[in-house]
Amino acid sequence: MKFSVEKEALISPLALVASVVERRQTLPVLANILCVVEDGQLRLTGTDQEVELSVSISELTDAVSGEVTVPAQKFFDICRSLPGQALVEVSLEGNRASLHSGRFKSHLATLPAIEFPKVELDSAAMQLEVPVTALRELLESTGFAMALQDVRYFFNGMLLEFGDGVLRTVATNGQRLAIAERDLEQQELDVKQFIIPRKGVLELSKLLKDIKDESVSLLMSPNHLSVVGSTANFTTKLIDGSYPDYTGAIPTNSDKILLLDRLELKDALSRIAILSNEMYRNVKLCLSNGELQLKANNPMQEEAEEVMSIGYEGDDLEIGFNVSYLIDVLQKMDGTKVKLELSDQNSPVLMTNPEDAQSRFVVSPMML
Repeated sequence: MKFSVEKEALISPLALVASVVERRQTLPVLANILCVVEDGQLRLTGTDQEVELSVSISELTDAVSGEVTVPAQKFFDICRSLPGQALVEVSLEGNRASLHSGRFKSHLATLPAIEFPKVELDSAAMQLEVPVTALRELLESTGFAMALQDVRYFFNGMLLEFGDGVLRTVATNGQRLAIAERDLEQQELDVKQFIIPRKGVLELSKLLKDIKDESVSLLMSPNHLSVVGSTANFTTKLIDGSYPDYTGAIPTNSDKILLLDRLELKDALSRIAILSNEMYRNVKLCLSNGELQLKANNPMQEEAEEVMSIGYEGDDLEIGFNVSYLIDVLQKMDGTKVKLELSDQNSPVLMTNPEDAQSRFVVSPMML
């Protein structure tokens, strides 16, 4: 095996593949990247046996077919440290991979390609063509709401739901909920649900920011989701389980409606958050005719308050929230305005962009 490639063509695909590889592995080969040169192309593959990513690079010279695995992090760190216009020359010499660039020379230990495991995709039960922009926006709009190491394992991932003419993503940690959807060209599909694990969501989001395709194919089976583009294939195992009925968590018939400047509210909450309780991050919203007061304090007797003028007439309300959850939503939203729909101090708030009916965010209150 042998190939030469410009660093600029190599480094971005290599970074994507290396990020999939876990540094602490029970199998030594899982710390490696599979490098395959065939038909003048280099294909890099990384896996942790839950997620697998393969990316092809065609800008090769002096290519000789062959395959081998090399240490992922060391290979990436060396290539990243090279000058911007460097030419990277790699060849297999016995059981070591030789890497040359200018006056730099190194040798990396290798393991046989035959030992490299692959995530086997079941026969696909469903296939969809989805615009890359739409899929990327769905993941970015909801991914922040996923749980981290929750005992309710299905919360440590994202629901991918399609049917009734839409593709929808849903994420929650039990205290906040994010829902986003985009229209599908395939209107006749029955409703199907798949739960993508957290790492799969994060790695797929990185890939979708990098690839140049206008659309990708989604192949979905009971156990796997695969995303196929012209130069990249991504496969992740799915979480086995049923996602809770998220529709019941969406507030309806709220009687207190606020329309606010999104950035003004975000900036005010960011200032108030500085003096909130560092553990609970609680902030109080005090609603009355014509104004919204934001208040926070902490065990050190420090406090902050800011008043916003609003066009509201109705009953007074005091309600508490995790300020970080509110700020996260406001950062993910687009548009100049945000609509808040409230009922009472024990009910969640529904946050939406008045100009975007395809995204909804729900944040549960905290005890005051």
